[in-house]
Amino acid sequence: MLNKIEKKILAGGGITFDEALALTRFKGEDILDLVSAGNRVARHFKGNSLEICSIINARSHGCSEDCSFCAQSYRYNAGVRPYPMTAPEKILEQAISMEKAGAGSFSIVTSGRGISEGDLDKVISALILLKKETGLKLCASLGIIDERKALLLKEAGLSMYHHNLESPSTFFPWVCTTHTFEERVNTVKAAQKAGLRVCSGGIVGLGETPAQRVELAFAILDLGVDSVPVNFLHPIAGTPLEHREPPLPLACLQTLAIFRLVLPQSVIRLCGGRKEGLRSLQPLAFMAGANGVMIGDYLTTKGEDLKRDFQLFADLGLVPR
Repeated sequence: MLNKIEKKILAGGGITFDEALALTRFKGEDILDLVSAGNRVARHFKGNSLEICSIINARSHGCSEDCSFCAQSYRYNAGVRPYPMTAPEKILEQAISMEKAGAGSFSIVTSGRGISEGDLDKVISALILLKKETGLKLCASLGIIDERKALLLKEAGLSMYHHNLESPSTFFPWVCTTHTFEERVNTVKAAQKAGLRVCSGGIVGLGETPAQRVELAFAILDLGVDSVPVNFLHPIAGTPLEHREPPLPLACLQTLAIFRLVLPQSVIRLCGGRKEGLRSLQPLAFMAGANGVMIGDYLTTKGEDLKRDFQLFADLGLVPR
């Protein structure tokens, strides 16, 4: 069955929902066969290139939403230091540092349901500065926005907007109650309508079933998203999910490979929680189909050592774009 699926994808076809669902039932050494299939599909469509991105947490904490995994909600006592919108010059300083480290794209991230007009002006000023002073592709993650704001960001030099679906619609009410799955979808569509590329994925290990992970992959496929960050739960003290165990490494690899087969021509980005979820199997994530990665620190947690990351990429024969 796996061989037939792989041949069909390599010939330009697509995997069906039922076929992807069957792959969630693989166990043990069959998962390694699935990983190999994901690798072959990724190399066929993407070669050995690796897209490298980095972010800055430009406004921290104080978010009104109740996303169960997030340390930046004011509803939880996760010990996160709050601070207002970072000055454009400070954002530029971080961007230059990450460009020198090897990042090809850089994202300005702010906490909150959406972004105020005042903070939007500051983000636009930062984008104009980054466009002038760096060669980075520019991305932003500013919460729920409409087409008007998306157009303003595009005019300032933004090329991609990031807004995760987080989980499939069938599980989303257990992730967040203060906004809906449909609002997230509408933000993705607003950014696309404005002419921006969209980066949208989710988090594995929130309590969803393997079948619901497949639902998420197909929801992303239906939206035509070509950049898909896959995060693994990193339980943070003070949040509702602080005692939930991250998914096992083999389950992480299985999910990555299934996402690759469902989304054969997308960039599958390995992002938050990769160290906690994959542990010693992290190199295999790039063999399972990941052809993008986030380097540096995340929003409220530390990332991997940069030298260790780039040594890993070199050892695997991956070439940064």
